[in-house]
Amino acid sequence: MDTKQPPSALAFLQSSSLPMLVQEEIERLIMTGALPVGSRINESELSQRFNTSRGPIREALRALEEAGLVRTEKNRGMFVREISFEEADEIYELREAMEEIIGRRVALAITNDGIERLKAMVDAMHAAADARELEQYAQLNLQFHDILLETAGSAKLTETYQRLIKELSLFRMRALGGGGGLSGSADEHGEIVNAIASRDPQRAGTALRRHVADSRARMHKALGREPAAPSSSSALSSTKEA
Repeated sequence: MDTKQPPSALAFLQSSSLPMLVQEEIERLIMTGALPVGSRINESELSQRFNTSRGPIREALRALEEAGLVRTEKNRGMFVREISFEEADEIYELREAMEEIIGRRVALAITNDGIERLKAMVDAMHAAADARELEQYAQLNLQFHDILLETAGSAKLTETYQRLIKELSLFRMRALGGGGGLSGSADEHGEIVNAIASRDPQRAGTALRRHVADSRARMHKALGREPAAPSSSSALSSTKEA
């Protein structure tokens, strides 16, 4: 009699989801700067870190390559992708418009509990900024904007926004660390929460757009570039406020 049992549904689920879990963790390392831009990715080290075989590591890295976060060099291996300054600057300009949409939607959808959650996030960001904990601050920053995206409630907006943010993450780390941005960024997030708490869509949208414009300026400063020219839509918003 054959006593061998088929694999359980739970075991199958754990096996099939492992590459995705590994992918999420490697992505977090990249987006917080723990895996620096341009660095070579060591499959063996990652395998030991996550206590898994190289199979899930390779599958996760293939997915991250498709997402634009890593690149393969023939006979050299896989590296954390670098994007050009010009590409990053263009993404910042696109993000300004998207953040304004997010702010408007969040102001109409946010609950009182949601506002308190955002305030707690800002307090944690100020603490990380004061301690100069760049990686921790970057993680909190990502979580803050993830909350806004979730509250905005648009699947298509979330999909497009997250792709852009992943490509921008390494430039944003350099801007926060080298552009004098930690404390200034934390203050801006506090202003965003105040604007959202007002329930005024225009005020919230403008606060988020201004935050991205300031982030873009920090990126220019950190890289020693000329100040960014405001986008036409930013200039229009400023004219309306004046």
